[in-house]
Amino acid sequence: MTAKTKHYIVLISAHGLIRGHDLELGRDADTGGQTLYVVELARALAAHPDVERVDLLTRRIIDSKVDSDYANPLEELGPGAHIVRLDCGPKRYLRKEVLWPHMECFIDKALQHVRSIGRAPDVIHGHYADAGYIGSRIAGLLGVPFVFTGHSLGRVKRKRLLERGIKPENIESQYNMNQRIEAEESALDNAALVIASTEQEVQEQYEIYDNYQTKRMEVIAPGVDLSRFTPPRRDDPEPHIQNTLNRFLENPKKPMILALSRADERKNIASLLHAYGNMPELQDAANLVIVAGNRSEISNMDKGAREVLTEMLMLIDRYDLYGKVAYPKYHRSADVPNFYKLAAKSRGIFINPALTEPFGLTLIEAAASGLPIIATHDGGPKDIIKHCKNGKLIDPLNTEKMGRLLFDAVSNNKHWLRCSRNGIKGAHEHYSWPGHVQKYLRAIQKITNKKTRTHMAPEGRSRLPMVDRIAIASIDSTLVGDEPGLRALMDRIRYDAENCGFGIATARPLENALRILRHWNLPVPDILISAMGSEIHYGHQGKRLIPDHGWHRHIDYRWDRKALSKAMKEIPGIKLQPKNKQSDFKLSYTVDPDKLPLIREIKQYLRKMDLPANIIYSHEHYLDILPIRVSKGQAVRYLALKWGFPLGRFMVVGDSGNDEDMLTGETLAVIVANYSHELEKLKGKNRIYFANSHHAWGVLEGLEYYDFLGDIRVPGEEIDEDRKIA
Repeated sequence: MTAKTKHYIVLISAHGLIRGHDLELGRDADTGGQTLYVVELARALAAHPDVERVDLLTRRIIDSKVDSDYANPLEELGPGAHIVRLDCGPKRYLRKEVLWPHMECFIDKALQHVRSIGRAPDVIHGHYADAGYIGSRIAGLLGVPFVFTGHSLGRVKRKRLLERGIKPENIESQYNMNQRIEAEESALDNAALVIASTEQEVQEQYEIYDNYQTKRMEVIAPGVDLSRFTPPRRDDPEPHIQNTLNRFLENPKKPMILALSRADERKNIASLLHAYGNMPELQDAANLVIVAGNRSEISNMDKGAREVLTEMLMLIDRYDLYGKVAYPKYHRSADVPNFYKLAAKSRGIFINPALTEPFGLTLIEAAASGLPIIATHDGGPKDIIKHCKNGKLIDPLNTEKMGRLLFDAVSNNKHWLRCSRNGIKGAHEHYSWPGHVQKYLRAIQKITNKKTRTHMAPEGRSRLPMVDRIAIASIDSTLVGDEPGLRALMDRIRYDAENCGFGIATARPLENALRILRHWNLPVPDILISAMGSEIHYGHQGKRLIPDHGWHRHIDYRWDRKALSKAMKEIPGIKLQPKNKQSDFKLSYTVDPDKLPLIREIKQYLRKMDLPANIIYSHEHYLDILPIRVSKGQAVRYLALKWGFPLGRFMVVGDSGNDEDMLTGETLAVIVANYSHELEKLKGKNRIYFANSHHAWGVLEGLEYYDFLGDIRVPGEEIDEDRKIA
């Protein structure tokens, strides 16, 4: 394989607290095993001779409350592997549930990074729901295959929380669950491949999603860097954490029951304490060590961690477990292997009582350390214990049985020795990184061989190579509607905008849009985005319109117009618009809003038929069904990438809901005063200007607001050399 054909792979994990050393596992709900997995995956992939480069994209964080490492834009993980940190939203650290409003910005920054590399990746792999949304959008714009790994799935988590009696409205307010699940559904719509960690994940967890297609799913168990995790030896020096544990324990020599996780409600620490606290003979037989991340002041932690740790301390007090339970406040990443070693040396047990466990990285680490395990009967633990034969599965809510199994595990020396040996052997046989990478690359090869790359070179002669900025506006109710305003705008562009391209983005099909342009004596634009973003044409010399064939290849992904048309006949409250409003990549309907089902119900109906589509509802009167890669915003971003324009040099102007994703992100957006109320929610957002003038007068006002025909500025934003719009 030559250097030119070696893989370039982009991994995405958006949360931000990711670095190549001393990972803060358990710091909060967003720093679980997934962060370690993506870092080690990046290194392992880059070490393979068939891989040229791996970039792990995450969010850049500049915040005095976290380490300055997370502010470094680029970190080398090893030869060919990098962490690339992108500016996205506020500089401060944000938990994942409040990152959603900043996803479009992440997408725009990621595209700029890819362009700086000078090569489209062979595959983009999104990890977790937010990166699933981001990755599917970027992969769509680049025309490359998208791979999704959910890690922890929203529908499963919601189900478990409901079973515990938590009210739906509380789940939604804390976890932003509806948006998370919709992002997961969208990722499944777009994924050429879904990589799961376990068979149970495929058969029981993804099965409850609308777009459940096992033919696109593959189980590849994650690897573990087993060099860090080894059984204890007699000549091992006593680690310093032994002194930390000794402060808590009356008899530190008793077998150790070790639980190691972040302070998250899903990790079910409370049930473990109930099991231990209600069984005096277990307390006599073993100590309990709970390593629940790091903390300074519990009162300063996020709500979820604060509640878990407060309950933990209250249960220790309730059962009077002082001297029997250790709960260290702080540990280093380097201490983790020593926790396992100390537990194994004491002939103890490792327990993972989580409510759900997609994989369970700590179980592999414990097994490689010679420590038998007890774990929840879910996801990864089922496969790990099947492969390693080193422990027992439990119902995480049956605390009585949990206690009995723990007592048996620390009391039966013969069984303990057998599980210890089996675990060491099984971990090395089934969970090494080289084996994982081999399976991963075989799976990737299948989808990259099938995929036709988007043609990235412009076709024909155009003004676009000579301009350095582009203004794009919707037609109806934006450009047209006020003739004096339109004439004033056209005169301004004609005489003062030599270096400014002019584009139109409309819901109308191409011929329909051209009739409107002729009616209003508008020139053929440099760019014409029509049919709600499903068509892109270039206005070239001689006023010829040249189609972008690459865009058609790009959006044809999983589009079945005939089947969608048939399926939509079952939807009440819609009527197909005339033939001249339709196109090959757009189905358009008029709507009776009193009879129309909720948009999410229409999406769910289509997904269950394996008919992914982008559904746009606008003006409370129109419904458009488009390919999943189509929208005006997607078209603008595709153009930015294809022609090499930073998104900050696009001014986009609109008036209705079908313009929304064009108006968000890094573009300079203008909303004319006669806008539809669907856009009201965008007020106050960065880089979105609500003009005081109607129609084309509002476009002119936007040109002045951003000084778009001059130096280009964004009022209220600090301009520095790194972020200067250029």
